[in-house]
Amino acid sequence: MPKTKYSIYVIELSKRVFTEDRRFREANPQFNGVLQCLYVGMTSKTPKERFAQHKNGYVNKKGHGLAAKIVQKYGMYLRSSLYQHISPLDSRAEALKMEATLALELRRKGYAVWYN
Repeated sequence: MPKTKYSIYVIELSKRVFTEDRRFREANPQFNGVLQCLYVGMTSKTPKERFAQHKNGYVNKKGHGLAAKIVQKYGMYLRSSLYQHISPLDSRAEALKMEATLALELRRKGYAVWYN
């Protein structure tokens, strides 16, 4: 049986998330409105499959409900240019670490970012 690989992905969110969701706004005090609002996640599926799950309201076993609601309501499309340089990872722990690393890197660049 092939070993599970984990992919990092980025979804562009409507900027309405910043004005309409207090928790998103509080997580991104550095945001000046110039760049986009993003969601960074990790998955054992393809990013395209996971985006479809988000849009259909699927909540995983870990119950990441807020992330799912944010992407379901505000998710517009995958931003592959922001994650395609990251190769699939061999462990969930590595993927979670890379998810946080990418999210914080994007925040430093001026994006508003939500991640788990």
